[in-house]
Amino acid sequence: MRSGTKLPIQRPSDTLYEDRTKPRYLTRMTPMTNLSYREIRDVASRHLILSALFFLPKGKKIALERRLRGRQENAKLQEADWALVSWGKSGRTWFRVMLSRFYQLHYGLETDYMLEFDNFHALNPAAPKVLFSHNNYIRDHYNHGDDLAQYRGKKLVLLVRDPRDVAVSQYFQWSYRMRPRKKALNAYPAHGSEVAIYDFVRNPDCGIPRIVAAFNAWARSLPELAADVLVVRYEDLRRDPAEVLRQVVSFTGVDPDPAHIEAAKDYAAYENMKKREAANEGMRGSGQRVKPGDESNPDSFKVRRGKVGGYRDYFTPEEVAVVDGLVEGKLDPVFGYNEA
Repeated sequence: MRSGTKLPIQRPSDTLYEDRTKPRYLTRMTPMTNLSYREIRDVASRHLILSALFFLPKGKKIALERRLRGRQENAKLQEADWALVSWGKSGRTWFRVMLSRFYQLHYGLETDYMLEFDNFHALNPAAPKVLFSHNNYIRDHYNHGDDLAQYRGKKLVLLVRDPRDVAVSQYFQWSYRMRPRKKALNAYPAHGSEVAIYDFVRNPDCGIPRIVAAFNAWARSLPELAADVLVVRYEDLRRDPAEVLRQVVSFTGVDPDPAHIEAAKDYAAYENMKKREAANEGMRGSGQRVKPGDESNPDSFKVRRGKVGGYRDYFTPEEVAVVDGLVEGKLDPVFGYNEA
């Protein structure tokens, strides 16, 4: 939302900030309150510690940073009202924009920032604190692999996507958007290396085999989490985003206004997000708008294709058969991705 605009509040009873001496609109909060102070503090703390230990070998610094990030993520998990876990490139940013827009309307928040753990809660204490996690660094804190045991006792939304589409999308993320430090931190091929997409998706450290192993660990955790977990498939989100959004907010304790659900769905529609990213007008996240790595390259956009089953477009029929074989018979059928 642009600075200076006014947001009509459709349900004033939902907000704690209504000024009854003025028309039912909210004035813009101080810009810094749009950010999560917790996020700012955590980043600053990591940088201070890692800078002080500059002399450590690269491998030890990477391990230390992963543990620091995991410890900070776990601390936020303890405070969170609910958590959303997904593998990278599974549609989380898209869903997060939609969820953020819903919360902005539901809680009467005038901000162009995405939900960032507790920043909406700072604007209105009725808004939840939400942890968004790839279950990546927190694994190093608990040191027990990919399972989801640490989320016991929390409402957990598990967002999954076909591992084949995930791996292809991650290839473009690695190629055009990922910073060199993040590549080293997460065991991706080294920055500047030449890797073909077919080789990337078969890589056991970052490709389909790695994703399948994590999904299988998640599947084994589902019975233990029982009624506290809601599994959401990206493919269902693409087919009926309004219904999936309604399911998620209802599951996490909100009785949604259907008008707010529809407005959030329309705001986060694929073409709308694509246009806003191209114009550098999207929601801000962690202080920056969602924007392309290279405006002249469509493959560098955060919102790229989002096509269900689009992985087939990048391989020969023989290669597709090999890629399918990395999933079929190897991935737990609970997620429904064993049929190509």
